[in-house]
Amino acid sequence: MSTPLHADATALLGGWTPPSPSQAALAQAYLGFLAARPDANERTCRPGHLTASCVVFDPAVEQVALVLHPLVGAWLEPGGHLEAGDTTVSAAAEREVREETGLEVAIDPVPVTLDCHPITCRGYRQPTRHFDVRFVGRAANRSPLRISAESHDLRWWPVTDLPDLGGEVRELIAAGLLRLGRTPPHSVY
Repeated sequence: MSTPLHADATALLGGWTPPSPSQAALAQAYLGFLAARPDANERTCRPGHLTASCVVFDPAVEQVALVLHPLVGAWLEPGGHLEAGDTTVSAAAEREVREETGLEVAIDPVPVTLDCHPITCRGYRQPTRHFDVRFVGRAANRSPLRISAESHDLRWWPVTDLPDLGGEVRELIAAGLLRLGRTPPHSVY
């Protein structure tokens, strides 16, 4: 039986206009997974599960908030598992930003990109996959960041001077800048 959150994910991705052919193919894979798994939004779904994340820019869209993730040891956008109390996938991303950074953020409810990656979740021995739905947001103000217990570090990075990042995070930052009407600097690519 489909939950309202599962139905939201299906409608969201079914109505999404992907930015590239590879993203369109990934969206079809997500939709196939959702059709096959009524539990696709639950972390207990062992083959994989949906997650939500958000690249967060400061109000001037000059800096981006990144979290040093303890499990993967890399700077990433805030994000995580969907929870039963989440009403939409974008609301889950907004909650994750609040929990991991302390920021109030205005999230564009239309996904920017998708990213499916292998990971071993806390409390599990076997690897699974995160079917991450990635959004863009702008912080309400440039308030200090509040690090959570889920992170090793958290900080604002100038978009012109980013730390060593994986390609998928750089692509997300570039896509987020474009969505917010900014041209990504050459250093993002």
